[in-house]
Amino acid sequence: MPRLSEVIAALDALWPPERAEGWDAVGTVCGDPDAEIDRVLFAVDPVREIADEALELGAQLIVTHHPLYLRGTTTVAADTFKGKVVHTLIKHDIALHVAHTNADTADPGVSDALAGALDLRVTGPLVPDPTDPHGRRGLGRICELDHPETLAAFAARAAARLPATAQGIRLAGDPEALVRTVAVSGGSGDSLFDAVRAAGVDAFLTADLRHHPAWAG
Repeated sequence: MPRLSEVIAALDALWPPERAEGWDAVGTVCGDPDAEIDRVLFAVDPVREIADEALELGAQLIVTHHPLYLRGTTTVAADTFKGKVVHTLIKHDIALHVAHTNADTADPGVSDALAGALDLRVTGPLVPDPTDPHGRRGLGRICELDHPETLAAFAARAAARLPATAQGIRLAGDPEALVRTVAVSGGSGDSLFDAVRAAGVDAFLTADLRHHPAWAG
């Protein structure tokens, strides 16, 4: 049975922590490097429900996309929301590891998975990683559709293929406009509007946008 340190080494080989954005907080949050691991739970957010699910499933490691503490903290007291998560994990010997923007920029990365779910053909990264000599890593992806379709049809495709959410798919633009090329971002697309415009694509699909950048974009 592999130890946590061995599993983390394999994860870091897929998503090297040094490729995360400078503001990010990736890596192992808690866990004994010598602990044996035979079950891993993958999730988007390290919330209490995920910690409870890991406990129920008997998982010794949780790997999440979003960090537990992105901007640091001064307390892990159990009477705080995130502190309770930390206490639950440590009390039950459950490790937590985060792969965020280092998983976004990887080849393949989060945006490749999004493109694959929609049967889009990836032609390259939206914002290339200058350290990649092959030009395949980077933030977001530029994609082509096999056949042009209306924006409304593309939005319907996304709604049918992606997991349902409380807010659902939000559409902006002419529903009858033809879509041949798409930029996709598996994470927040706030910072990518300039790159999307420069790419000259017909549509932009992103997981999250804040109100004001979306309004200005």
